[in-house]
Amino acid sequence: MTSPSASIWPPTLPRIQEDAWLSPYDGDYLRRRMKYLTTLNRVAVGGRLAGWAAGHEFYGLHRKADGWVLREHAPNATAIFLTGDMTEWKDRAEYALRRLESAGDWEVCLPAEALQHGQHFQLHLHWNGGEGLRLPTYARRVVQDHGSKLFSAQVWTPEPYVWKHEPVAASARPPLIYEAHVGMAQERGGVGTYAEFREAVLPRIAASGYNTIQLMAVMEHPYYGSFGYHVSNLFAPSSRFGTPEELRELIDAAHGLGLTVIMDLVHSHAVKNVLEGLSEFDGTPYLYFHDGPRGYHEAWDSRCFNYAKDKTLHLLLSNCRYWLEEFRVDGFRFDGVTSMLYDHHGLGKNFLGYGDYFTPATDEDALVYLMLANKLIHEIRPEAMTVAEDMSGMPGLGAPLQDGGVGFDYRLAMGVPDLWFKLAAEVRDEDWNIEHLYFELINRRADEKTISYVESHDQSIVGGQTFFFALTGAAIYTEMSVNSQSLIIDRALALHKIARLLTLTTAGHGYLNFMGNEFGHPEWVDFPREGNGWSYHYSRRQWSLRDDPGLKYRGLGDFDQAMLALLGGVATMASAPCLHHSHVSDETLCFSRGNFLILVNLHPTQSQTDYAVHAPTGSYLLALDTDEPRFNGPGRLAPGQQYFTRDDRLLVYLPSRCALVLERAGV
Repeated sequence: MTSPSASIWPPTLPRIQEDAWLSPYDGDYLRRRMKYLTTLNRVAVGGRLAGWAAGHEFYGLHRKADGWVLREHAPNATAIFLTGDMTEWKDRAEYALRRLESAGDWEVCLPAEALQHGQHFQLHLHWNGGEGLRLPTYARRVVQDHGSKLFSAQVWTPEPYVWKHEPVAASARPPLIYEAHVGMAQERGGVGTYAEFREAVLPRIAASGYNTIQLMAVMEHPYYGSFGYHVSNLFAPSSRFGTPEELRELIDAAHGLGLTVIMDLVHSHAVKNVLEGLSEFDGTPYLYFHDGPRGYHEAWDSRCFNYAKDKTLHLLLSNCRYWLEEFRVDGFRFDGVTSMLYDHHGLGKNFLGYGDYFTPATDEDALVYLMLANKLIHEIRPEAMTVAEDMSGMPGLGAPLQDGGVGFDYRLAMGVPDLWFKLAAEVRDEDWNIEHLYFELINRRADEKTISYVESHDQSIVGGQTFFFALTGAAIYTEMSVNSQSLIIDRALALHKIARLLTLTTAGHGYLNFMGNEFGHPEWVDFPREGNGWSYHYSRRQWSLRDDPGLKYRGLGDFDQAMLALLGGVATMASAPCLHHSHVSDETLCFSRGNFLILVNLHPTQSQTDYAVHAPTGSYLLALDTDEPRFNGPGRLAPGQQYFTRDDRLLVYLPSRCALVLERAGV
């Protein structure tokens, strides 16, 4: 093993060690850091990872000036044939791959006339004791036959896409993320397309005030109902939504609207399907995965990557580079990070203390991969955004690499939605503890950036509910007309707006929403499956509800838009929340964020008149309140009110179940 270069050696303790409770684990941090640096030194080319993370440029099918070349990695294979439309799906000698001198690599070179754009193909692999059809590991276009339902790779050589807009620097502003699924973004029953999303949904997102799109289910997956999380083909954009060029056009149009585009990156596991995916690719179960029971995720019914293998690192890092360069995405949300980090995948595990992060169950090879991925991504695009989905709370995940962290720019505050849903389901309104709520909303490590949210897709997939649906119950079906009078709906409307306002104004560094939930989209998300008669009814977005002036959904959507426009800017999000007043029995709260003062009364019935709260000295204007009639509120506050402090106090009228945003004047 070569010695690490002087520029990255010796390893140092991260700044997160300023947390005294982490000092017993100094040795663990040093060991992990050394493992990362040693791996980096071994695989980096000229000190850069990008030179090594280029598997997609070597493997797979490529058009050359004088023909074609197809390369594959299959060390256990004894013979490989390219088979498909061009061979009448038979093994032919002229389409046989030859084994290269490099361990496990195979290659075939073909004349230009041997392949045609649009032809379907697979690889026929032979090994000692068996054979099977497989899709190329680095296939860039995979399509499903509607008759047989089988997937095949496709020769795909269109004219190169001409980009019209430059990517947006994600680091220049706080991310206000709109989590979106292209296939279910349309109102009609069926699978939506990249083109439909570009034409109909992108303008909505841009107008709503969100500045970042998180695209789900982009990587090809054989089962639509997996929500895109059982990936089979890492380098192929899902063809059920359209062509790769149409995806590029979508991303390009988003950039033209000033939107940052990140995508879900599923490197935590892979589909166990043999015909479509990488499982048992060359006849062995361990080419990219762990062998034996550790290679199977029983709860997810999928395969677990072995991050200790250089070929696995090469594959996954090349995948990061591929999406950044070929499709100009601006970053990634890494899915299932908790599952990656621990052999137990976080299942049934309560992380009660720091010791839970430093046990033999922690997969340090996975940690090294995540560190390498973050280094590579920011090496290629310094302004790119990476987000970790981790519910374990491992310290250092969102700390910079140079400080000894894992290098993610942000981590999701996954405890926040749990808190809101627990309150809604288990605690009487009059027992909501406002001080506990505020503490949990701001409880985060100082060295890590977080993204807060009331709900993502996780809360509303089948078996769960959206937050608004959880608050309304069956009343959502009959009492959402603006002419209807319903205490249930009034409560749901008020709490929905307050929850989002509180979450945004206490968020550390960013905010997230799943598409449609900003206007209280009804019901849950459920993709077509045998259990629902293969229905698309619950896998679509009913935008007409948002647009209908006769329904109260419109007021919720308008509130969300107004809230982001007022409070989602750099100046506000860059400042820290500062608490000025809280009262548990009154269920009242007052805190500042930048130039704004946020006042909340969560009590279900008790309004406060001439209520005294501490506040920074100055005069304030009422900028926004959840009670406004345009947001389906009862209108208990006169618009345009001005407030003045006296002896560092404000006297205010705080209606029950209401939140106010006051803007400091003259600042």
